[in-house]
Amino acid sequence: MAAASKRIRIAVGGISLESNDFVPFTAELREFTEAGFLAERDEVFGLAGTDTEIGGALARLDGQAEIVPLLGARGVSSGRLSREAHDRLREGVLAPLRDALPVDGVYLFHHGSMEAVGEDDPEGELDREVRAIVGPGVPIVVSCDLHANVTRRMVQSTDAVLGYEHYPHDDVHETGIRAADLLLRLGQTKPAMAHAKLPLLLTAFHSSTLEDTPFAQLMHAAKALERDDDILSASIFLVGSYIDSPDMGCSALVVANGDRERARAEARALAQQFWQRRFEFEVETVSVAEAVRRGRAIDGGPVLLLDSADTTGGGAAGDGIGLVRGLLEAQVTEPCLASVVDAAAAATCHRAAVGATVELVVGHSHDPRWGDPLALTGRVERLSDGRFRYAGGILGGVEVTMGPSAVLAVGSLRLLVTSLPTYEWADDQYRALGLVPASAKFVGVKNMMNFRFGYAGVMRGHFVLDLPGPTPPDMRLLPFERASRPIFPLDRELADPEPVISESRMP
Repeated sequence: MAAASKRIRIAVGGISLESNDFVPFTAELREFTEAGFLAERDEVFGLAGTDTEIGGALARLDGQAEIVPLLGARGVSSGRLSREAHDRLREGVLAPLRDALPVDGVYLFHHGSMEAVGEDDPEGELDREVRAIVGPGVPIVVSCDLHANVTRRMVQSTDAVLGYEHYPHDDVHETGIRAADLLLRLGQTKPAMAHAKLPLLLTAFHSSTLEDTPFAQLMHAAKALERDDDILSASIFLVGSYIDSPDMGCSALVVANGDRERARAEARALAQQFWQRRFEFEVETVSVAEAVRRGRAIDGGPVLLLDSADTTGGGAAGDGIGLVRGLLEAQVTEPCLASVVDAAAAATCHRAAVGATVELVVGHSHDPRWGDPLALTGRVERLSDGRFRYAGGILGGVEVTMGPSAVLAVGSLRLLVTSLPTYEWADDQYRALGLVPASAKFVGVKNMMNFRFGYAGVMRGHFVLDLPGPTPPDMRLLPFERASRPIFPLDRELADPEPVISESRMP
């Protein structure tokens, strides 16, 4: 699709939210408006210059096409989208597309592991509806998080699907550029897309692309294919492992130029490599007490204590208090930082004001299944409205809010108490309230990957904690009910499977 004599019209939009079926709440619009972004029609242009997919796509399409803005929305990970939120966002994409016809191409960004109440695959359904609106001859390119659960409906409704290349996700803007560039090139190519899915759920911990991990090596193999001019795109997807639906699993996807058999063969080969390395993704966990013992033997700090089972970026409520309980039981005297989401506790601190001593019952206020609250007495040290702007990552440049927030001093521990969960990229939340992780011995972190980027060059060590929660490092700890069986690692002894292949239409 060359931008030559006629100025082409490209529709741009999308919805991104990672769902978690093991939390007792749904995702509402506030997950987007307060902890992410929601831009409608011309508001989409306000995302230019941000580190988002749309920011990248707008930059690539500038001067090459007339951009038709749809809806752009990214929310902090949560449960399934409620019916009301799903209907609102879905129509926010489709209505302006109907109004804008005809268009010459469509770019949509997804997470790829989003679910809605009553719909396991709302992104694939959105792709199908977009295809029905624009017709069979208009190219559609979709980008996804590399934790996408790519579905047959996504593949069959679009011309090309591509994923992030980096984990932690510091290439979101570049992904938008790549997707828009591929869309512009589709007029000179004949995309043949093949997707190979496996009965495989893997934790994300050993999948950094900053290090020599098994996932990084698989990603290198995929990207090596792209050095061939006949391969338009190759992606590896480590499925968002906290969704519980029949059609889920890790996968590989290849888009070849006019060669369906080549696409199938390369996708199958990548998937088979993925399967052969499945045991390399398993994670060692330790108790808080053991992490403190080992951490004290490390010279200096910060030593990161990873409460990965309470990862807000994976849909957890962020209200787990097990780390704080463990630190107090270990009688730490070293400077420590930790965080918890507890709106009632934050409100108590705000009523009391800075300098006041308060008695609080903190933790497990939103998702009580994973532990008991903790009684604390501390001094209110700082207060904030909770607003901050991300310095990088998938929301780089976007301003969000944690809601009314406070720093509570409990001995050598400084506890950040927020009202709303927010995505952890680096130390943005701590710094928003004047806390400096580099000055602490132990720092609590509620993510399983981004710490490698956010604390790079600062951390002296890290330990994964064996605390309970809805985003554990071992999938066997979750009560899957709907996932198709057998599936690894819920079922350990499996014969090598034949990947399930799905294909796009050929133009």
